[in-house]
Amino acid sequence: MSYLDERILTTPNLRIFSFSELRKATKNFRVDVGEGRFGAVYRGMLHKNVALNNGSGLNIVVKKLDNERIHIFEDWQSEVRFLGRLSHSNLVKVLGYCWEDDELLVVYEFMPRGSLETHLFGCGSAVEPLPWDIRLKILIGAARGLAFLQTLKRLDICRGFMASNILLDGLFNSKISDFSYAELDSQKCSVLDEYNYERYLASDDQLRVKNDDVYCFGVVLVEMLTGSRASRRIWTSGSVGLVESYLADRRKLTIIMDSRLKGKYPPEAALGIAHLALNCLGAYSKTRPSMKEVLKTLERINASNENPWEPQINSAGHTT
Repeated sequence: MSYLDERILTTPNLRIFSFSELRKATKNFRVDVGEGRFGAVYRGMLHKNVALNNGSGLNIVVKKLDNERIHIFEDWQSEVRFLGRLSHSNLVKVLGYCWEDDELLVVYEFMPRGSLETHLFGCGSAVEPLPWDIRLKILIGAARGLAFLQTLKRLDICRGFMASNILLDGLFNSKISDFSYAELDSQKCSVLDEYNYERYLASDDQLRVKNDDVYCFGVVLVEMLTGSRASRRIWTSGSVGLVESYLADRRKLTIIMDSRLKGKYPPEAALGIAHLALNCLGAYSKTRPSMKEVLKTLERINASNENPWEPQINSAGHTT
């Protein structure tokens, strides 16, 4: 199977799997790795006789849709028809699907390093802190994926985009997964931006939906800087002003930066991303940058090649 980069295919280029193939690949759906929008997600391995990459084995994940959900067939059909046509290096690839009796499944490529959420908020020795350059790489990849999705006509992400939607391959390349989408007039969009809910309802539909994606990306920027989960309560209370004051001030920013970075980050780059986050979190959706503008800003910050700053210890044992 070949994939064109950054294209919308005319028709889905997907393999049709039998239920027995996927049951065997997942060892009877034994390893549950999470919950998707419409059902449980399992890890599996396609053996070389049924694999998709030149005869060798291939790691996959299989979403097994909950057949007790209302409109589940329509949801599955839309996911296969829509996601199966998207080809972009920063979107998780749909490899195929299965429809047998009442069993509805979708097969995706496996992302070995899991989600950004796990790396930022997970616990245990298996979760290593992300260095600055990797964080910036992840942000740029996710921004590219979102910018591409925003070019699609009459199709928009309508779910609160978050760190759990960003998956990482073995080289920490980021790809967007499990995002929701809808026609602009579908009335099915969910809202994360509760802080601006009244303004959200009053704004233009198309601009509203796209700029709410930007708002959600701004939340991810804050989480990447701080290493802390941005609770909804922050954005629906007066605490948002306090967060903004720390992002806007160079000295205050150092207080909320992720301690796991151990000060090894370029201060100007961190401040640039903090200011970008503020723009994304603007009170009015029409004043927020587009994802294309967000991507350009991140690429410009990355191109500055500023060396990570490392704190110096003086003779008195104090950090300078």
